Amino acid sequence: MSDFVPTTDNDLLVWVDHFITQISTDNEIAAVDLAALTAGKADFHIKIDHLNDAAAQAKQATADKNDSRNNIVNLVRAEVRRIKARSTYTDGQGAHLGIIGARDSHDLSNSRPDLSGTDQTDGVVSLNFSKYNSDGVNIYSKRDNDVDWVLLNRASISPFVDNRPLLQVGKPELRHYSVVYILKDKEIGNYSDEVVINCTP
Repeated sequence: MSDFVPTTDNDLLVWVDHFITQISTDNEIAAVDLAALTAGKADFHIKIDHLNDAAAQAKQATADKNDSRNNIVNLVRAEVRRIKARSTYTDGQGAHLGIIGARDSHDLSNSRPDLSGTDQTDGVVSLNFSKYNSDGVNIYSKRDNDVDWVLLNRASISPFVDNRPLLQVGKPELRHYSVVYILKDKEIGNYSDEVVINCTP
């Protein structure tokens, strides 16, 4: 027979609450044992609440960091564009400021992008891809209600965040992703290996 104790924490919380409520009127249960069970249940509730708070804080901290990173990168890129637009700008100045990218001789026509993804919960997926000397990638996706691959977006900066809501609120779903390089508005090279992400509520 299978174990009567539920596997998941949330199911166990509900089960323990029910169990202790039911036995609280049993006169054959020693008061000291009932007190220990009640205290254990209360402590478990507190620890789960702490865990949920920590997870929410970590998720928010990651989102705040990503927003801050995107903000400073956008500010820097805008300033660099202005600097490079000056009539007095030289490659020497660019090298001194560290604003000249390394030349990339990667052969896009015979390669495929590297792709990885991370579930951020609630339908949010962070996709990391290699760019090399391309202009970016076309991102294709397929999920439960899609008959075929759908062009999700074009991205020039990694990571790209897919923030589509879940098809059904509270229900996990599988999302399939693949990307291909873009150069001068045309797809080039081979599609990346398919990445499958389990999106959790």
